[in-house]
Amino acid sequence: MSSKLPLLPGATLGILGGGQLGRMFTIAARTMGYKVMVLDPDAASPAGQMADVHLQAGYDDQAALKRLGETCAAVTTEFENVPAASLIELAGHCRVSPGADAVAIVQDRGHEKSWLAGNGFATAPFALIRSEDDLDAALAEFGTPSLLKVSRFGYDGKGQARIHSIEDARTAFREFGGQPCVLEGFVRLEREISVVLARSDAGECMLFPIAENRHENGILDVSIVPARITDALAQQAREIARAVADRLGYVGVMAVEFFITGGRLMVNEIAPRPHNSGHYTLDACVTDQFEQQVRALAGLPLGDTRLLSPVTMVNLLGDRWRDGGPHWATLLAHPNIKLHLYGKQTARPGRKMGHFNVLDAQAEAALQLAEQMRDAL
Repeated sequence: MSSKLPLLPGATLGILGGGQLGRMFTIAARTMGYKVMVLDPDAASPAGQMADVHLQAGYDDQAALKRLGETCAAVTTEFENVPAASLIELAGHCRVSPGADAVAIVQDRGHEKSWLAGNGFATAPFALIRSEDDLDAALAEFGTPSLLKVSRFGYDGKGQARIHSIEDARTAFREFGGQPCVLEGFVRLEREISVVLARSDAGECMLFPIAENRHENGILDVSIVPARITDALAQQAREIARAVADRLGYVGVMAVEFFITGGRLMVNEIAPRPHNSGHYTLDACVTDQFEQQVRALAGLPLGDTRLLSPVTMVNLLGDRWRDGGPHWATLLAHPNIKLHLYGKQTARPGRKMGHFNVLDAQAEAALQLAEQMRDAL
């Protein structure tokens, strides 16, 4: 079932998932005059706090899906691990973006890697692992070090293990319950970057400035914009990201993560949603990634993605909520720092509690202050 586009303010938009990405989508949508219904099983979900209606139910709850689909003119997703069957069910009632086909490809690492390779996009060497025999054969080909990742439900460093020996590999595979995995061969990283973009029903693409990303323990720590890469490499990254979106027939906001190795680009992952590395857009671009998500879902013209200022984004993890921290007064003493907290009630090590953006006319100054504040908190 399809609604007449564009969907204008006053319409009800829905989202599957109530974490921080859903929260920022909800804020953007309500700021633009839309009503928002969130489906999430957590009674204290960050997005549910901000929504007009919070349906507290599982993502496969048929009664909740029916209510969501019948109430909303269009529905989107906050994260990729929503059951594809739920998106298909919703599509019988309302507009759904992104579609189930695209989400099904990228929610499984094995499918995603195979799809990328089959469509001619360069990736790190990989092998699909279904058994210890597969693991032995792949390690014989790739050697060590390498990285073993579960095919489904892994994120922010979870569900992956660094492999230095065949014993490491077998132990990790057993700890993952023998579930399907992907083994990735080692690549010598020079940088990691990401391209966040939006694609409309008509195939129009708007790309945000490229972010250079640094990780700690598998979790994004800092994003630096603009990325410190050559113009030629930046252009190539934009072209690849656009081609990925086109091949998927994607509608909505998505991100393509890249490794840079030996001066070449390799696609690491596709995220079928707004991306942590795109949070800088909230303060540094004409249109942020969440307004863009609303625009794409509602069938509106996509917004201007120009960068208004160099910026560095820093993630705030739950580790900082101890020993009297975080020290907000220290952070907020700086007029060029923008703080975003996600409304999560409990802080845990590794849990994303918020982020801050540092804007400065000089990119290096923004990075320097961001690192100083990160260490001072």
